[in-house]
Amino acid sequence: MMNNQKKVDEGLEYVKNAEKSLKTSFMKWRPDYESAAEQYNKAATCFRNAKSFDQCRDALLKAADCHKQNRAIFYAAKALDQAILVSKELGDLRNVGELANRAANMFQSHGSAESATSTLDKAGKILEAQYPEDALKLFQRAADISQDQDSVRQSAEFMSKVARIHVKLKEYELAADAIRRELGLREQSESYQAAGRLAVALVLVHIARGDIVAAERAFKEWGNYCEAPEVQCLEMLLQAYDEEDPEAAKAALSNPFIKHMDVEYTILARDLPLPEQTLPVINPVVAATSVGGGSVDASSSKADADSGQGNEEDFEEGGLC
Repeated sequence: MMNNQKKVDEGLEYVKNAEKSLKTSFMKWRPDYESAAEQYNKAATCFRNAKSFDQCRDALLKAADCHKQNRAIFYAAKALDQAILVSKELGDLRNVGELANRAANMFQSHGSAESATSTLDKAGKILEAQYPEDALKLFQRAADISQDQDSVRQSAEFMSKVARIHVKLKEYELAADAIRRELGLREQSESYQAAGRLAVALVLVHIARGDIVAAERAFKEWGNYCEAPEVQCLEMLLQAYDEEDPEAAKAALSNPFIKHMDVEYTILARDLPLPEQTLPVINPVVAATSVGGGSVDASSSKADADSGQGNEEDFEEGGLC
C-alpha cells in the first residue's frame, strides 16, 4: 500500500512537470508539447503500477492530446490504444468505442491500417459481451479497412464476427446480409471449406426468418461448397420443413456437424421453431354423424337440406298468418 502511494506521488510529480512544459511566457511563446507528452506518459506508467487506473487513463488522454498537437499522430494513437486497455481495467467501457475510432482514424492518417484494425478488434472484443451493438460497428469498420487493404481473409474474419453478433441479437435479416458478404470474401480467398460451413449458417438464418424459399435458394447457390455430410444434413432439414415434418427437422438439427458450429449458430439451431403439421380438414356433417354412431345416405341428406330450404321459403311467403 505504501509502495502504491509512492508511485502515485511520483506520477503526480510527472504531471506537474508536464503542466510546466505546457505553460507559455514572454520568452516562451509555444507550449513544449513533446516534453509534456513524455512526462504524461511517465505519469501514466506510475499510475498503472500503483493500480490507480483512473489517473492513468487521464494521463494517457493528455499525452495523446499533446502528441496530436505536436503532429506525432502515431504516438497519439498509441496512447489512445493504451487508454482502451486501462478503461477495461477500470470496468468503465462507455467511451471505449469512441477511443477506438479516434485511434483508428489516427493510425489510418499515419498509413498504419494494420494498427487501426488491431485497435478496433481489441476494443470490439472488450465491448462484445456488454455492448454488442457498439462492438458490431467496430468489427464492421475493421472489415471495411481490411478489404480496402486487400486483406481479404482478415476482412472475412471480421465479417464473421459481425454476422454472429447479428444472430445473437436476433437481427436475422442483417445476419443474412453479413453472411453473404463473408461468403463472397471466403470464395475470393479460396477458403472453400469455410464457405461450406457458412452455407449451412445461411440456411439456418433464413429458416429463423421464416423464409424457407430463401433457405432453399441459399442451398442451391452455395451448397456446392458443402461436404457430403453437410449436403445430406441440409437436404434432410429443408425436406423436413417443406413437408412440415417436425421429427425429421429435429433429427436434422441434432446433427453433430451443426452442434460443432460456432456457438451462436448452435444456439440458433437449438432454438429454431420446428415445422407444424397441417391437420386434415374434417367434414362437419360426417363428424356429427360419426358422433351419433350411424351413417346417412348422401341423397337423403340432400333431400333433407332441400326440404328445409322449402320450408323456410314457405315461411317467408306465408308470414305469421
